[in-house]
Amino acid sequence: MAKNVKVYSTPTCPFCIRAKQFLKDNNLTFQEIDVSVDQAAADEMIKKSGQMGVPVLDIEGEIIVGFDKDRIKAALGI
Repeated sequence: MAKNVKVYSTPTCPFCIRAKQFLKDNNLTFQEIDVSVDQAAADEMIKKSGQMGVPVLDIEGEIIVGFDKDRIKAALGI
């Protein structure tokens, strides 16, 4: 079953690019949220994670800060 995945990121962040590529490589769909142009989304990301850094992944409500491949895999069950 597909999980609800949101990726809060910016276009120039290398770890954001790697996190999104990892999801694509595993044929996972996700909602990409560009916090560099959406202040409300940036505020939402900070509220969820307590962090201002990107990427922040929200996988079914589990917040993962940074490109932590092992935690992402565990949260997705892959």
